[in-house]
Amino acid sequence: MAAESGKIDPMHQFMIQPLFGTDHWQIAGYNIAFTNSALWMGLTFLALWGFMLLGMQRQLVPTRWQVAVEGFTNFVTDMLDTNIGPKGRPFLPYVFSLFMFILFANFIGMLPVALVGGHPFAVTSQLTLTGVLALVSFTMVVVVGFARHGFHFFSLFVPSGVKGFMAVIIFPIELISFLMRPFSLGLRLFVAITAGHILMEVLAGFVINGINADALWVAPVVSLPSFILMFGVTLLELLVAAIQAYVFALLTSLYLSDAINLH
Repeated sequence: MAAESGKIDPMHQFMIQPLFGTDHWQIAGYNIAFTNSALWMGLTFLALWGFMLLGMQRQLVPTRWQVAVEGFTNFVTDMLDTNIGPKGRPFLPYVFSLFMFILFANFIGMLPVALVGGHPFAVTSQLTLTGVLALVSFTMVVVVGFARHGFHFFSLFVPSGVKGFMAVIIFPIELISFLMRPFSLGLRLFVAITAGHILMEVLAGFVINGINADALWVAPVVSLPSFILMFGVTLLELLVAAIQAYVFALLTSLYLSDAINLH
């Protein structure tokens, strides 16, 4: 709980807890119990699968679901065309899947299930998940770069026109900057989602504690302003959820552009 006995614990919502399979589910001695993180990740996949299934009917008169899916597809396609060009079309399935998964995971992690006694779990608030997504994108960039250009891919770390001694200095700087990309990519999403959920949980704790306080003046002075602020922060977090999915997909397309076009 965010507020129990007057204590606010905003970090409790990020704890990974086993739901079942704790004693018997093991692989090579490692426990693989089904956790709340796995549950909400599964719900994200199911919601995304259902959304795509409803929108891929190809009817002559498109339904609202079909228009929505085509809109998202065109959005990601335009992003790749703008940042990479025609050579980016083969990467549309990956970037589209990446964008949609992060978008759905962010939104589903904000569902008001507390109204029915539950608690949402934002899987993108786990650095393990965001780090894996970032490493997959980074690995794809490296593989594509060497597959298309061979060792000429290293020219990406020496800007055009830089030669001699300056090239020797700039090369390791650019290389380190390149190697930091997966860390910044994963951390950006993790920090944005985690910070927003902590703030909402703290404000919710103020609202609950204010209502449960013995003094009658606490509720209008503490709970009401906190509730108004929490409502505004929630709307802001919905915007952040969409922006972070876009930023992750955008940076992935920009990194792919570097590997393909050697900017």
